[in-house]
Amino acid sequence: MSDPSGSNTDVSLAAARGEYESFQIVVSGASQGVGNVNVTISDLQGPGGNTIPRSSFTLYREKYMHVTSSSPNWKGSNQPMGAGWYADALIPFTDPETGKPLSGARLTAVPFDVKSGLNQPIWVDLLVPRTAEPGKYTGSYTVSSNQGSFTGSIALKVWNFTLPVAPALKSSFLFFQAGSLAADRELLRNKVSPLSTSPSDQESLMKDGLSATQTGPFSGADIGRCNMSPSPSTGQFKSMAAAQHPGLMLYDYSADEIGHCSNLYPTIRQWANNMHQAGIKNLISMSPTPALYDDGSGTGRSAVDIWVLLPVMYNNSQKQVGEVMKKGDSVWSYNTLVQDAYSPKWEIDFSPVDFRIQPGFISQSLKLSGMLYWRVDKWPSDPWNDVNNAGTYASANYPGEGMLVYPGQPVGVKGVVASMRLKWLRDGVEDYDYMQILKELGKQDLAMQIARSVGPDWTNWTRDANAIEAARLKLGEAIDQIKNASPQSSAGN
Repeated sequence: MSDPSGSNTDVSLAAARGEYESFQIVVSGASQGVGNVNVTISDLQGPGGNTIPRSSFTLYREKYMHVTSSSPNWKGSNQPMGAGWYADALIPFTDPETGKPLSGARLTAVPFDVKSGLNQPIWVDLLVPRTAEPGKYTGSYTVSSNQGSFTGSIALKVWNFTLPVAPALKSSFLFFQAGSLAADRELLRNKVSPLSTSPSDQESLMKDGLSATQTGPFSGADIGRCNMSPSPSTGQFKSMAAAQHPGLMLYDYSADEIGHCSNLYPTIRQWANNMHQAGIKNLISMSPTPALYDDGSGTGRSAVDIWVLLPVMYNNSQKQVGEVMKKGDSVWSYNTLVQDAYSPKWEIDFSPVDFRIQPGFISQSLKLSGMLYWRVDKWPSDPWNDVNNAGTYASANYPGEGMLVYPGQPVGVKGVVASMRLKWLRDGVEDYDYMQILKELGKQDLAMQIARSVGPDWTNWTRDANAIEAARLKLGEAIDQIKNASPQSSAGN
């Protein structure tokens, strides 16, 4: 907020087609302050007269949120940065869905004033068109104010490959109150998927990257309740499955954090057996246990298809994780509160690296195939001004917990608006795709070598954002080189 701004005014980017790449423009109030500030972006001019239009950019004014007290500190290798002001909420210049100007909202992005001694950062998202020709593009951004204007350069290298519409990393992020078609689309724009979707919306959402959905129902069993409702019949599960759009992976998040509830294992097996006959996978957040390695059907299939683990759970059950992976089960990660002293955390007062490293490099290194988050819209009464929740979780403050989006209405947007933390998670999901593409091109050893150089496991991951970006560039250049050497290479691949 008041840190000295950097001196670099040139933007240099490299990205795949279908990828979001971001940068920030920091407007300094300097000694006198500035007023009536606005920011614009030009088209980018590329090879053979090709253009990436300015409409490919989405700009946001970053809003500072006050963390009143630090997240819990375990005094380990990953510590919070403490109380203070953090940029996190994003106020869009235009509607992220329609690209149309916004007006009449309570919170507006531009124009704005910057007081003396303070900074105002602008977040810029570039979505590289899936039809863009590979090569080098150039353009500019302009910051205007009542003191004049400044223009800086933008250089973009578009690599000769395209990220998939549906990310390789599966995900399940839960709305409790704000779920809607517009809200679902905002999550998918940021490369993560909502838990549940309306069957009537699924066809359009699949074009935005939806690849899996929950069928329901929830059994009622969770960390505080070792009771589970009787399983729906096979016929009921088949009806639930038939209601979904063909082509989606179907799963049921049937129970949550019930590893201590061994009395439930026979009921879990019955749930699994019935849903398996309907083509539905059973997802439970718990450590693998041999008691659930068989659903009772005689096929040898596990009663849990998708085991979802916190980092501390993973580290305490690595033998069992290896066993279920060998069986063909999926293992996902999740994140909540501050459960240990070493793994990435998703509170506002932790480093941006924490958000990016988990979905990307650590997930690939540990062969994790998905990611879950228990809630994205746990808003206090005034979420655009308050991200604190002291007293909600055992009297501690976990700023931003369960809150990865902000309500759209105050900024004139239907649905929700992403936080900066969600943008960093998105970047990690795209990192995962880079490694997946390189593996599919026959370079698994290189992909894993690069992954493990920055994120080998939950304990030994880099805290250096520059190291992560260098690893991403190495992946991108390797894929680009292979694609350019291939006679089948074309703009559509």
